[in-house]
Amino acid sequence: MISGTLIFAITTYALMVWAFLWAKKRAFHMPVMISVMLVDICFPVYLVMTKDWYRRLIEQEEILSFMIWMHFILVLFLYALYFLQIQSAIKLVRGDESIRDEHRNQGKGILIARGLVILSAAMLIEPVDQG
Repeated sequence: MISGTLIFAITTYALMVWAFLWAKKRAFHMPVMISVMLVDICFPVYLVMTKDWYRRLIEQEEILSFMIWMHFILVLFLYALYFLQIQSAIKLVRGDESIRDEHRNQGKGILIARGLVILSAAMLIEPVDQG
């Protein structure tokens, strides 16, 4: 069974891809991208508040797991790309057209990184015991 958190992440990813493809429609592109980035930045707070991380990371010793660390590093990489993307977006809004290709390439990188973050998160979901 797919968790609601994963469905939410995949849905916002699909929305982000749609906004990327409609980049010329600024009235759609900018609010969607900003909203998804804000949701992504706040998402760890939601997870900490709703999941039993102490049991999982400390008691079950998953803090030593390669997958946990890979996921964490991918999230940090995604946040670094968001920072660079925001900087280039500000330059674009101010009229610097020379940054457009860089902004688009950063967007492609964000889509790849976010896809990998969602995939690694999906692999870390604990199965629900039905019995």
